[in-house]
Amino acid sequence: MTKFDSSGLGKWSRERTFAVTRERLAEYAAATNDPITAHKSGDVASPVFAIVPVFESMLEPLFNVVPKELAGFGVHSAQEFVFHRPIEPGDTLVARGQMAGFDGKPNGTRGHVVMESRTPDGELVNSQHITVFVRGVDAGETIGEPAPGHAFPEALRGTEPLATVSQKVDEDQTFRYSPAAGDPMPIHLDAEFAEKMGLPGIIVHGLCTFAFASWAVLTEVADSDVRRLRRFAGRFAKPVLPGQELTTRIWQGDGGTFHFETSVGDDVVVKDGLVELR
Repeated sequence: MTKFDSSGLGKWSRERTFAVTRERLAEYAAATNDPITAHKSGDVASPVFAIVPVFESMLEPLFNVVPKELAGFGVHSAQEFVFHRPIEPGDTLVARGQMAGFDGKPNGTRGHVVMESRTPDGELVNSQHITVFVRGVDAGETIGEPAPGHAFPEALRGTEPLATVSQKVDEDQTFRYSPAAGDPMPIHLDAEFAEKMGLPGIIVHGLCTFAFASWAVLTEVADSDVRRLRRFAGRFAKPVLPGQELTTRIWQGDGGTFHFETSVGDDVVVKDGLVELR
């Protein structure tokens, strides 16, 4: 049995500072085919841009608990953003994270990492719950806090969605997204490497697909106004390939909530999608 170090739970990582520029916000919007004018101009960040300031801080809290030799077995399986306010050009953000808990099972261990972005004077701009699944490794115990749930309501299954959005992933999408997001992982850029990892070729960044879903939701149910978005969550089910067509379906839930799924053909690629609006 591989031993996870539970003493690392709740230990905050070093703080890292990120300067937000209008150009970087516009680059991210362009790299995700975002049609919303305020995002394209860099007046305000698109929702999933929130991952960019915390990206370099994610591994430290994970490896406070998970043995580093297991890095190649970990996959980003779910993501939740909780927005206190949008990110704007001119912001200076201070990012830090901690691993809050893990749950060992025979087929792998699910870890819960909490990230946050604050201003230098301590204002919380957003927090994030990141689920990492360490494939085939059973930590042998469940300890700490699980990530919040956001399962798709079965009562909505089989009902007509409120809205359906068709989206095209470009052939060069990963090569534009990688520098905009600061994510250089070779499975998104090097076909030979991706195939060695057992993939059919280059795959689209999961958070790029998530960004497509975010603007689909905003345009359909929030008047394209990111300031109305309080919570955005989903689970990555299958990889997306460059050139594929996405379909995002949105259902209305209770009390200002919406649920969504994004598919390629009959295959759901983002499931358990949840949106909460102000």
